[in-house]
Amino acid sequence: MEIETKESVLEDFEFDEPVSEEENLLPGSELATEKKTFELPEGIRLDVGVTDILGKSRSFVQGLIAQECVIVNGLVKKANYKVRQGDKIEVVFPTPRESIAEPENIPIEILYEDEDVLVVNKPQGMVVHPAPGAWTGTLVNALLYHCHNLSGINGVLRPGIVHRIDKDTSGILVVAKNDVAHQGLAAQLKAHSMERKYLALVHGVVLEPSGTVDAPIGRDPTDRKRMAVVMQHSKLAVSHYTVLERFRESTYVEVQLETGRTHQIRVHMRYIKHPVLGDLVYGPKKNQFGLQGQMLHAAHLGFEHPRSGKWMRFDAPVPSKFAVLIERLREEVS
Repeated sequence: MEIETKESVLEDFEFDEPVSEEENLLPGSELATEKKTFELPEGIRLDVGVTDILGKSRSFVQGLIAQECVIVNGLVKKANYKVRQGDKIEVVFPTPRESIAEPENIPIEILYEDEDVLVVNKPQGMVVHPAPGAWTGTLVNALLYHCHNLSGINGVLRPGIVHRIDKDTSGILVVAKNDVAHQGLAAQLKAHSMERKYLALVHGVVLEPSGTVDAPIGRDPTDRKRMAVVMQHSKLAVSHYTVLERFRESTYVEVQLETGRTHQIRVHMRYIKHPVLGDLVYGPKKNQFGLQGQMLHAAHLGFEHPRSGKWMRFDAPVPSKFAVLIERLREEVS
């Protein structure tokens, strides 16, 4: 028996990989005794070289450099320092000391709630959990105000958070209210057994009625803040898309995820030359509709309830500005 929401409109949505401990340096970090010493190729930027060696994000490494945790020949250098032959690079790793997310009275749309799980429809523009640059106003802050019982598996900054969607992607998330529920949901994500479908408006006219993008995703070697289709240091990523409606210069598609990599839909649609409208990271820099964020919405989620074993299905309509844009595009071709 499926548990349905009041709304049964299929929309577009996007999920990241299961949440794990992240690389962020948090306020109040203390220096540890762990160190790493190495040399880098001559001429490479310090932050780029250290990023490659450590396998961390470039923003993480730049944070280390800013905190004077990266030393060159005993001296502090800037991130753009060009390494010279024979330079001895030493990295001192800080031990993060987590801040605590505080409850905030922020309205959230709850689609379903019981003693184990809570299903919410996240608005576009809201960050899922506190991180550098967004310590307040997140979904976690709102959840803590609404619900005092959340799983603690992912720490005090990410209570209950099993998976994420981007700040500028709207749509459905399931939250765990206890550790047993968290483990059950995380296992389904790992096994790719959750039912995850998205709706998106993309640039250009997609000619094929449907298709599959099977292309591994990893860090973009030229910009560590972005993801890209790459063959090395990447993970399997598979997306299935179906054309719902074609417009003059854009297409309305449904995308079903087989895997759930960071920015997967955005990266895969760029890879097939149809980036998501409003995505200024992976799409054109020119924003022809003045959009605030990509036209991507987590519309449908299906999963097995971690306690009862019943299959649960949730749907959420696209946000109003998404729907308005669809009508505008329809008018242009009518």
